[in-house]
Amino acid sequence: MPFLTPAAAASLIESAVSTHSPLLGRSTHAQILKTLSTIPPFLSNHLIHMYSKLDLPNSAHLLLRLTSNRSVVTWTSLISGAVRNGHFSLSLSHFSSMCRDGVNPNDFTFPVAFKASGCLRLPVAGQQLHGLAIKDGQMVDAFVGCSAFDMYCKTGLRDDACKVFDEMPHRNLATWNACISNYVLDGRPGSAVSMFIEFRRNGGGGDAITFCAFLNACSDAEDLKLGRQLHGFVIQYGYEADVSVANGLIDFYGKCHEMGCFEVVFGGMSSRNDVSWSSMVAAYEQNDEQEEACLVFVKARTEGIEPTDYMVSSVLSACAGLAGLELGRSVHALAAKACVEKNVFVGSALVDMYGKCGSLEDCETAFHEMGERNSVTWNALLGGYAHQGHADMALALFQEMTCGIHEVGPNYVTLVCVLSACSRAGEVKMGMEIFESMRGRYGIEPGIEHYACVVDILARAGKVEEAYEFIRRMPVRPNVSVWGALLGACRVYGKPELGRVAAENLFELDPHDSGNHVLLSNMFAASGRWEDANLVRKEMKDVGIKKGVGCSWISVKNLVHVFQAKDTSHEMNSEIQKMLTKLKKDMKSAGYVPDTKQALYDLEEEEKETEVWYHSEKIALAFGLIALPPGIPIRITKNLRVCVDCHSAIKFISGIVGREIILRDNNRFHRFRDNQCSCRDYW
Repeated sequence: MPFLTPAAAASLIESAVSTHSPLLGRSTHAQILKTLSTIPPFLSNHLIHMYSKLDLPNSAHLLLRLTSNRSVVTWTSLISGAVRNGHFSLSLSHFSSMCRDGVNPNDFTFPVAFKASGCLRLPVAGQQLHGLAIKDGQMVDAFVGCSAFDMYCKTGLRDDACKVFDEMPHRNLATWNACISNYVLDGRPGSAVSMFIEFRRNGGGGDAITFCAFLNACSDAEDLKLGRQLHGFVIQYGYEADVSVANGLIDFYGKCHEMGCFEVVFGGMSSRNDVSWSSMVAAYEQNDEQEEACLVFVKARTEGIEPTDYMVSSVLSACAGLAGLELGRSVHALAAKACVEKNVFVGSALVDMYGKCGSLEDCETAFHEMGERNSVTWNALLGGYAHQGHADMALALFQEMTCGIHEVGPNYVTLVCVLSACSRAGEVKMGMEIFESMRGRYGIEPGIEHYACVVDILARAGKVEEAYEFIRRMPVRPNVSVWGALLGACRVYGKPELGRVAAENLFELDPHDSGNHVLLSNMFAASGRWEDANLVRKEMKDVGIKKGVGCSWISVKNLVHVFQAKDTSHEMNSEIQKMLTKLKKDMKSAGYVPDTKQALYDLEEEEKETEVWYHSEKIALAFGLIALPPGIPIRITKNLRVCVDCHSAIKFISGIVGREIILRDNNRFHRFRDNQCSCRDYW
């Protein structure tokens, strides 16, 4: 290589940083040592800056020690590089060494040191830095003051943060943005809105960061009107073309359940980035439009958008809602290809997706392969165990989680999952003990979901009157889940009068839900009270309530096949009918008797006795037996609760055909194997 000048060397070092190439940086350093007798101070600063930015802290520190004239620029390069790469403790250690070296920090050094303290949540270190900044006269600088304010917000010292903000002689846009953003992060959207208004009164115009922070405040406060006003302001001042602001609007309207609005914003964007597509996927998923979320994800892929951790976790949640196991596996493969499957949020979404799609083995594998787990991860596996009837495994996992070895402790959702598992397992004593110890042992205040679980625990165990008394003593108003649990128990244990009480409360809370009316009618019919049953039906008709149409679907070779009761429209209908006839014959030989009486109080109640055999789940199962190879589990999803007769029939069929049949209805999973179901015949 020809002689290397200091200027050319500096240019090569900058290229190494911009291209993130340690090889180019080290090669350049070697040539500097080879061709230059002495290294100029500015070149040493460049090298230290390079090694710090490229996350080579040992090389950067070694070079600093070999540099005789260590200036504040040299030290600041080392400190900022450590902060940039997440070595916050190391950066504060370097700051201390700089001070011992007799070098005073400047207005570039203090902001990165404040950031390190804030990220480490070290208020004492931050206060010491603040005192040093005051002593050196640096607090008059807007960026130093903004960094100090941000540090106090992140370390939870609100009063100190307010004092710093009030004492700042000059507040730039970054200061106001930090103030508004930290109020949002602190869970105080009202204060964020007030600060934005004060900012406007002081003549501030705002930028993309300001508007996005304000939109977050509006979505957290569920203030659609105020967010719409900001949208108008954004259009008025010409910021609607800013991709970040448009992304913020999509997120805001998605969280406020305004589908038409976020679709219009997305459709009007002249340019979109990966955040735009991710926001759309998340917005559809948040609004229970799982199919649309998956379609947007597929379209994003056709547009060449690489999947991000946020996008993948959102589409996995959509797959979970659809019970789309094969689609979820495809997304899992894409996540692995994009190297985001190790992300804690993606990993948690995978555990949740596999659990909700009925693949417990994949759910456990995804959990155990995660290097980092948070509370969402643990709760996803707990929920998977509970909903698939493996209560003993759920309780064992809860014991493992609370034994003190793991850093993640139980939270509100954890206790909901565990109490639900106790309910499924009939563990009344254990469930009540866990509920009673929530405040004292776990520091968690029971919420309505926990009370609903306790009602379900008692009701499932046949203690229906005791469950009703528990409801009457509840310190919070019972919701749909509470009364629904009681009504379900009244169906199982034949308590029509108490069932009427539960149903009337459900009618008041959710007057348009046909399932509760049908269940009450069937309960009266089963006990021979036909007049009461007909009266409930008449009331449904008078107020215009229609029973939801039951349908079941099954995925075969990447195609979803949907069936309704008595469905004959499928192209393989003749084969399906032959399979149904064969199954009926084999089942009768095995001792099966159609449960037409109990079908009367099915939540779906596909009413006529002659139609019991042609319910949608039976048709879907017959198709699955034809279309899927032997030995492969058959997975069926139903939009309503499976009826009693179908549940009994599928148990028989699982033993006759020697197949595992997994049925997910609108209440839970039913895993049929060898004439048994995981729900223990209570659903």
